Amino acid sequence: MSDVTTTDLYEVTMALSYLREDMRAPATFSLFVRDLPRGRGFLVAAGLEPALDFLADYRVEREDVEEFAAALHRPVRDLEPLLGLAFEGEVRAVPEGHTVFADEPLLEVTAPLPQAQLVETYLLNQVCHQTAVASKAARCVLAAEGKPVVDFSLRRTHGPWAGHQAARLGALVGFAGTSNVAAATALGIPASGTMAHSYVEAFPGEEEAFRAFARTHPGPVTFLVDTYDTEEGVRTAARVLSELRRGPGCAIRLDSGDLEALARRARAVLDAAGLADVRIVASGGLDEYGVARLVRAGAPIDVYAVGTRVGVAADAPYLDAAYKLVEYDGRPVMKLSSAKVTAPGRKQVFRRTGRPDVIALCGEEPPDSARPLLRTVMRGGRRTGPPDHWQDARERFREDMAGLPEPARRIHDPDPVRPVRSRALAELTARVRAGIEARLDPEHAGPAPSCGPALAERT
Repeated sequence: MSDVTTTDLYEVTMALSYLREDMRAPATFSLFVRDLPRGRGFLVAAGLEPALDFLADYRVEREDVEEFAAALHRPVRDLEPLLGLAFEGEVRAVPEGHTVFADEPLLEVTAPLPQAQLVETYLLNQVCHQTAVASKAARCVLAAEGKPVVDFSLRRTHGPWAGHQAARLGALVGFAGTSNVAAATALGIPASGTMAHSYVEAFPGEEEAFRAFARTHPGPVTFLVDTYDTEEGVRTAARVLSELRRGPGCAIRLDSGDLEALARRARAVLDAAGLADVRIVASGGLDEYGVARLVRAGAPIDVYAVGTRVGVAADAPYLDAAYKLVEYDGRPVMKLSSAKVTAPGRKQVFRRTGRPDVIALCGEEPPDSARPLLRTVMRGGRRTGPPDHWQDARERFREDMAGLPEPARRIHDPDPVRPVRSRALAELTARVRAGIEARLDPEHAGPAPSCGPALAERT
């Protein structure tokens, strides 16, 4: 199975028809999220880098044609017009790490129509999944209020590659490390891990387990203390750590029960033993909601490890995203379906300090001192610069978080920023809509509808 054939079948049938009809003029598709998931005040753009890798290597080979033909139960020769097709288009996109909002294009693809159509499924898959997980992880960083957050999600993500993505996305938004060895090694992310309950159970008692672990690992160690009785486990860990005298960096981990109450009691035991520098790590079903509750309560927890719920973006595991044609052969187009109306034309998003973003037409001058978010990252099927690193995306995320209004940052009941449309985009939308309605019902066509003030805002 190749990345080329990792697509929905209708992409293939449409592309084949376009080629037969000689519809090869440039087409622009816009990928955007219609509405933010409930409980989200913002999204974090992610998934662009692997999407660009995919586009740069895209080429339909003989084995791909054979797979398409088998799926359609047709002779291979019928699918041969697709042979050798490669992506030769332009991509304008929001770099990873930036915050984005409803209706704002995360990326726009302009390429010959068959090419732009065939890549739809893979692009949506990469951008949607990674944006959803990055946004969930970002909220954990906000909830922790400066305390380190670590990724423990690999064992519960939807496959190893999803786990690799989760580790990268956590680092992108500020996580301090990951338990995923492969991701840590490949991406230069600090690796973090402790021990499992099975390790403790394999020994006659907790003290034997802790001492054996310390003999194997001469540096700082973290002991899991809740296999049996948590408070007794803390006392045992304190006794062993006092004797080890390993210096700073050692910790205990709480993985179940009332984490707030247990953390307070554990801190008291550790402090009484003269171990004020031993940290407390909390894990066990945590996400931004659990972390926020513990932080608000003042629980003496030093590190938060988040796993399942973050790695699968449990409360918002998908995005209402679309990849829609907005221009073909120089002609702006739009969709009028109920509740799924799209805006025509190539676009730009302008970010303003202290004011909502403006969704405008590509080529418009920025309002005030606004800065454009979409950059040209691919031209002629090739990147316009070197691959972006997650460290660069992390800096963009930090800058955007600093300027995000507090209501959008809230963990509970956030109020997302609502972007506005430029006057030029609103007027184009009205003209295109009127033209479509006139073609559909020429006898009752009226003048182009006026644009409401919310759509026409430009300053």
